[in-house]
Amino acid sequence: MTGKVLLVDGYNVIRLTPPYRDLADDDEMDAARAALVADVAAYAADEFDATVVFDGGNNPLSTGEPHEMLGVTVIFSAWGVEADAVIENRASAAKARGDDVVVVTSDAQTQWAVMGGSVTRRSSGEFAAELRANEAEWREHAPSGSARLRIEDAIDPAVRTTLDRWARGLR
Repeated sequence: MTGKVLLVDGYNVIRLTPPYRDLADDDEMDAARAALVADVAAYAADEFDATVVFDGGNNPLSTGEPHEMLGVTVIFSAWGVEADAVIENRASAAKARGDDVVVVTSDAQTQWAVMGGSVTRRSSGEFAAELRANEAEWREHAPSGSARLRIEDAIDPAVRTTLDRWARGLR
């Protein structure tokens, strides 16, 4: 039996698509990450095993350890490892298991590395456009039942503080 896997290049989507880009441009990167993860959680609902990968390769404190938030696996890649490598490895493993895989990235090298077989590539823009076009439909599956869900409200404050420090490269 095959599953459906959704792998999202977090910073790629944030940098290239509103409303996430707008938040990041206003120095609200935490809010941009939270909004993306909440949207992916609602979009994936019971259809996908979803993972959002953020690049933590330049952060010496980043271990690459996955965290579960709103039913989505969130990973900051380990020190010295790019998010693209994490996505490529996870896509290859899912493909080998026979899963159907959707990779969301606009990074050309990652696109070429993952394409083929049961792996479908979606650009960040395509994915964001689909999120906006079908928002009313998938929002009803939001983990909180509310379109105003904030990931900060769904995770333990100590975990939130630790993730924020890691993202900023602090100990």
